[in-house]
Amino acid sequence: MASRAIQLYNRQRGIRFDLAWLRGFAPIALAECEREGLVSGAPLESLDEIEVSFVSDRAIADVHRRFMNIAGATDVITFEHGEIIISVATAARYAEEFGQSLEHELGLYIIHGILHLNGCDDLAEPAATRMKETQFAVLRRVLQAASGVRSVRKKGS
Repeated sequence: MASRAIQLYNRQRGIRFDLAWLRGFAPIALAECEREGLVSGAPLESLDEIEVSFVSDRAIADVHRRFMNIAGATDVITFEHGEIIISVATAARYAEEFGQSLEHELGLYIIHGILHLNGCDDLAEPAATRMKETQFAVLRRVLQAASGVRSVRKKGS
């Protein structure tokens, strides 16, 4: 299995989150996604590095429109060249809705993006259900492994 680097960058200023914790989480997430099995011909197979950028809703909405011709913000966009763009504001809304920490939600989006790079698809059933099950299974394993990195708290706890 090739050794891949994963770099994380906070490119927004509106919402604070624990970037250091996510930098510890991301390599574990990458390794766990690779343990699911590399898909032959998927972009992940040939990548040496993945770059994750945390951005505002406005920034991701611009990318969404320019590259996918879809108006509005979304949670995560993955490009085959190894770039994953994540909206922190969207993640914050979902974290609140699901009673999770923001870091937990951002970690889930990192996993989601890596799985897309490994050929997973969530556009139609049954692939969407399979991808969702995989990302939550990976998340459980990563959170267990990352507990030594330092766990994150739910809001209000």
